[in-house]
Formats: sequence, structure tokens, C-alpha cells
Amino acid sequence: MSTADLPMPTLGTTGVPTADTPQTAKEFTSDQEVRWCPGCGDYAVLKAVQSFLPTLGLRRENIVFVSGIGCSSRFPYYLDTYGMHSIHGRAPAIATGIATAREDLSVFVVTGDGDALSIGGNHLIHAMRRNVNMTILLFNNRIYGLTKGQYSPTSETGKITKSTPMGSVDHPFNPVSLALGAEATFVARTIDSDRKHLTTVLEAAAAHRGTSLVEIYQNCPIFNDGAFDAIKDPDTAQDAIIPLVHGEQIRFGAHDEHGRGTKVIVRDEVTGGVRAALASEVDESQVLVHDAHNPDPTVAFAISRLTDSGYLNQSPIGIFRQVDRATYDDQARAQVTTARGDLDADDPQARLASLIGGGDTWTVV
Repeated sequence: MSTADLPMPTLGTTGVPTADTPQTAKEFTSDQEVRWCPGCGDYAVLKAVQSFLPTLGLRRENIVFVSGIGCSSRFPYYLDTYGMHSIHGRAPAIATGIATAREDLSVFVVTGDGDALSIGGNHLIHAMRRNVNMTILLFNNRIYGLTKGQYSPTSETGKITKSTPMGSVDHPFNPVSLALGAEATFVARTIDSDRKHLTTVLEAAAAHRGTSLVEIYQNCPIFNDGAFDAIKDPDTAQDAIIPLVHGEQIRFGAHDEHGRGTKVIVRDEVTGGVRAALASEVDESQVLVHDAHNPDPTVAFAISRLTDSGYLNQSPIGIFRQVDRATYDDQARAQVTTARGDLDADDPQARLASLIGGGDTWTVV
């Protein structure tokens, strides 16, 4: 039977062929032995991804994971999809080529804070600026794990590591602020150990048309254990996590039965940004309502600055920005179609004439 006789696959809203029958997490799990250190947060993220991929309703052969170099970059081996273990920091560039050339693929990038924000910083910001159709999962453990514990671009100032025995003098990146500054159309932050929140954010990111950047706080039990204790410990999480829900007031903090102690986010009239305040000390109308769909990223950026880059005693968690904008690969393909002109005509002579005379021509006399 020729390919012309095969039934055409059903297409999803993104143009990616959908699966003919329901799928399970097992079908997206490869036969490779998972090799991370015991207790690594990568295990939790892998399980979440394997579980949410079937909900996309896409064929496994139409999904591709591209990784760079680092512990997180083992990801493609453990998923029964197409995958590419690429080179250090260049995963977004390779993924851009794939997404542009193959509209029928759903493209994911798996990277770490060192891979993405150090050698790969240039590729990362331009993928987000261009708004290429890809979902970037940035595993942030605030350390170089694969190379045995050097400080990374997200390690806090003063961090003592093998490469900074007297403490790091670098100022760390805030990945969410960086993504918003590059005007990424979908920016979110979640936590490896919060399966429900992680899955919800991943599903929203995968459904977004354009570049989605999801920063995942991920614990490294060997070289940076406890880096996220403040937001993971039930005794401190209420005060450390600032939950972001579109259309809802931004409130956080432990409180008693009378609501005393609850904190809110309000505009800061002095700095022009935002700040935390006790709910009892401000008027209800002053409490900031989160608007992830605001085309202007200014407020989202201000919220991202609430992140404590020292020891993560406070961090906004959720979807910061989710807006629509024309994508790079869609526009590039449209230009190619326009440039082809009569090349798609039924008349072979017309196609030949268009090909020969479509560019610069010279008349020799």
C-alpha cells in the first residue's frame, strides 16, 4: 500500500497530528535505566512529564525533546519519543531549526541553570525574543551538578563551592526576570516536589503557541541539598510561596482564624514596583490582582523581583505571563510560501518560469 492510501492523521489546533487512541504514561516511558542520584528532583519532573504527555493527545512520533549538557539533559533517553542530546547551551538553537522546518512536531527543550544561562544564554534569550514554538523546561538547582558542584549563574552571592572556596562574588540571574526581559510570551515557575502544580503549569506551557519558559526549582541532594527548604517545608511554605493565579488577588502568608498575619502584594509608590504588605494595613482596593494576560510585561517583571535570590525565603510561584504574539516559525513558513509564488502552480512550465525568473535576472545584449 502506498502512502497515498494511508488515512490522514487528525490534526490538533497547533497543526501537530493527534493520536488515534488514548495513551498512557507507560507508552511514553523508554526502556532505558534512569540514572540520577538518589533523591534527585529530576525523578519527580520526569514522572510528571511522562504523565502529562498522554493528555496532549499527540502521537509520540510527533514529539521531540532536545537537551543540552548536564544532569537534566539525560531526559530524552527516558522518554519514548524522538529526542536529541545536543551540545552545551545550544539546545534552543537546534530546537529552533526543528520547529521551523517541521510544523508537525511538538518541540520541547530540557536544560539546566548552567547549560541555559551560562554558555547557552545567548541562544536562550533569542529563542524567547523570536517566540519560536517550543516549550523550554529550565531545571534550576542553583549549582553545577554534572561537573561536581561548582557555582552556577543562579547560585546566591557568597555561595561556597569547589570553584568558589571563599564565596561567589557573582550576582545571580533571576531566570523569570530574564525571560520577561526578553519578552517571552509564556513565563512560569514551579517546584519539582509539587506534582499537581508542576503538571498544571506544564500542560499550560505545552498548549501555548510560541515560546514557553518554565523554571522548575529542582533539588540537588548531593551538591546543593536544601536550597529550596523554605518553600518546601510545610512550616515555612505559606510565608515563602507567593502563589500567582490569573484574575485573583496576590495573597500569601500563614494566618490565624481571624485572618491576621496574611500578606498581600501592592504597588510600591516609592520604587514604582511592587511590595509585600500586611493585609490588615492596606485597603482592599490596593491589593494587586494578578493579570498574566497583560500584554505589557512591566508588572509581571516587578512581581518576579520579589524573588529572594539569597536563600529563597520568598518566591512567586505560578504563571507570570501568558500572551499571544505571532511566532517566528509560523511567519518564516509564510514567507517561504509567498516567495515560492507560482512554484505551486499546476502548470510545469509556469513553475519553471517562476523558478528561473523569480530572483534577480539579467538581459545580455
